[in-house]
Amino acid sequence: MSPRTEPPALSSLIGPPVRSDEEEIEAVAREWGVVFPADFVSIAGAYGDVTICEYIFFCGARELRTYAAGMGRKLEDSRTVPHRVLPTPGGALVWGNTIEGDQLFLVDRGGGRWTVSAFRRGWADWYDSDLEFGEWFPRMLAGEIETDWMPEWPTAPYELKLVD
Repeated sequence: MSPRTEPPALSSLIGPPVRSDEEEIEAVAREWGVVFPADFVSIAGAYGDVTICEYIFFCGARELRTYAAGMGRKLEDSRTVPHRVLPTPGGALVWGNTIEGDQLFLVDRGGGRWTVSAFRRGWADWYDSDLEFGEWFPRMLAGEIETDWMPEWPTAPYELKLVD
């Protein structure tokens, strides 16, 4: 088995950070009684509340609460989503979606480890990865993984639109 290479730098894929909201992301986690993983806090604080290539909506400090209150409650009623959703204690973090209606999650696996999962609407199934956010997110954007349900990305850097 070859050694695992580092994920691509996000700045090469989506440009320089557009926000500085790490403290606000951590405040949401404290309100909900959890500790989000450092890789998510760092990336969501720097790039949250944007759409990427008009395909992915990525929640940040401004949208996490609202999105969880709206979409999160609907997802808890789905037979396909096997987790409660934060802020419900022990719930998964719903952190974004695709234009196709896929819902993106981080699931707490214990010991401070959260992995990426998704409700894939078009496939009507639940997807679990073994990757943490800081590895999955840049690899997905680089087209290194998830190519069967993610788009073929254009040439980087990708277009970001701020959601305010």
